[in-house]
Amino acid sequence: MKPLFMWAGGKNKMLKHYEPLMPSQNIESYSEPFFGGGAMFLYVMKRYQPKLVHINDINEGITSIYKYIKTDVDDFCAVLDKYSAEFLPLSREDRKEYFYNLRGENAWDYQKWTPLHQSAVLYFLMKTGFNGIWQINKNTNNRYGTPSGLLNQKDKVYDKENVAQWSHLLNTTQSIITTYDWREVPLRDFTFYDPPYRNSFADYNTAFDDTETEALITRVEENKNVWLCNRDSGDGFFENRKAILKKFPVTYTAGRRKKTEEGFEAKKATEILLYN
Repeated sequence: MKPLFMWAGGKNKMLKHYEPLMPSQNIESYSEPFFGGGAMFLYVMKRYQPKLVHINDINEGITSIYKYIKTDVDDFCAVLDKYSAEFLPLSREDRKEYFYNLRGENAWDYQKWTPLHQSAVLYFLMKTGFNGIWQINKNTNNRYGTPSGLLNQKDKVYDKENVAQWSHLLNTTQSIITTYDWREVPLRDFTFYDPPYRNSFADYNTAFDDTETEALITRVEENKNVWLCNRDSGDGFFENRKAILKKFPVTYTAGRRKKTEEGFEAKKATEILLYN
């Protein structure tokens, strides 16, 4: 299995660094209050097979995708198949027009659709949008406003088998899917916090300042098996805490690319992990 969609800041690249630090005891329950694409969740499920998982994200659009894949995967995929069948035969230029027309409908005329249809349209846009970036724009009614991606899909827009595997996993595990503030998500045997990065380039249409990050750090300092990851801005913010601090090199390929005379290149940075 793999994440359902690309997600800027997703943890696939970090798992090799996390693996030696993972809890050694059995994990019966797991919560992830800033879920995003769920790369860490998939790793935890494979390693520990917890009986109870709590998936949470303040982004209601994201959680709706997981909810409908759990409860009504056939109808969800039927909507995706309809749009895919219209999209795939088009030229790249026509695909671009198709994307922006659909994004406009999703922004201004979405109420004509059922909630399930809205969720499937959002998933289609995320699969054809730019590089896992989540962007909210005023000209898209403060709804999904990410530009189109490369639009070079060959024979499919999404991986139906992977969607089916997610549906099976969510239905064979006691899975709770919510759209709460992170404080409302209970700590479990293992809790993983992956909040918006400090000075984030992404627009999640929510405020998340250093006061919030400080509150997360307190959770880490006071509890066992609570992890907090973020980006190191080089200002010492995460230093001298009552928890273990690890730093890992990472190369960003979306959103934080460095501009050069030849174009753009991947930008090297440092991610942190704080845990007790």
